[in-house]
Amino acid sequence: MSRSSNTAHPATSVESAISAFAGGGPVLVHDAVDREGEVDLVYPAAAVEPSDVARMRNDAGGLICVALSETVCEAWALPFAQDLVDHPAGAAHDLGYDERSSFSLTVNHRDTFTGITDDDRALTISALGDAADRIAREMLIAGEDAASAIATDADSFAEQFRSPGHVHLLRGAPNLIEDRKGHTELGLALAEAAGTEPAVVVCEMLDDETGGALSPAAAKAYADRHGFPYVEGSALIAQFG
Repeated sequence: MSRSSNTAHPATSVESAISAFAGGGPVLVHDAVDREGEVDLVYPAAAVEPSDVARMRNDAGGLICVALSETVCEAWALPFAQDLVDHPAGAAHDLGYDERSSFSLTVNHRDTFTGITDDDRALTISALGDAADRIAREMLIAGEDAASAIATDADSFAEQFRSPGHVHLLRGAPNLIEDRKGHTELGLALAEAAGTEPAVVVCEMLDDETGGALSPAAAKAYADRHGFPYVEGSALIAQFG
């Protein structure tokens, strides 16, 4: 995916976010004050390069995850991580801000070495985006016969990716923001509107001084400095919900 210029153009509208995302650029998304209350740096996965991974770990500082649509997750037979944990720590628990966690497997691309370097994680992330795009296109072509395709692609996923790894996968809710209003679903809804692959990278922005989540005001200032769009989750919900 080609990337549009990041010439500074402070923007807060949903339309600006969609345009930036369609060009392969990042968008800052604040979920809600009464939810996590966090701002995530969000990219279309296929466009991610090593420099983007460096920005996420240096400027954002949270966990670098790839959110995938439920259709793609079903095609690859990706489970929820909690369903795999055979330990008391995996028992049902109260998250405080949501009913469930979206975490699935952790993966590395099979062509990586340790999997943690900027180059390695960029390879894993962009390959996930490309593979998700292929799945989505195949499912669109298959139409009513899509169910038969879903059950056959876990092996092809395993040919490209191994688990455990250094990139966390997140499962999107079936109906995205109609079902759940987390960054996973907000990012995937943005991708859908932008016509990009159903795979997005999300990384929480943290405050070096306080150790907590970066405030929306500070995140907006960061967005303005770098010419990235900033958008409220409520605006995305109003537009796409």
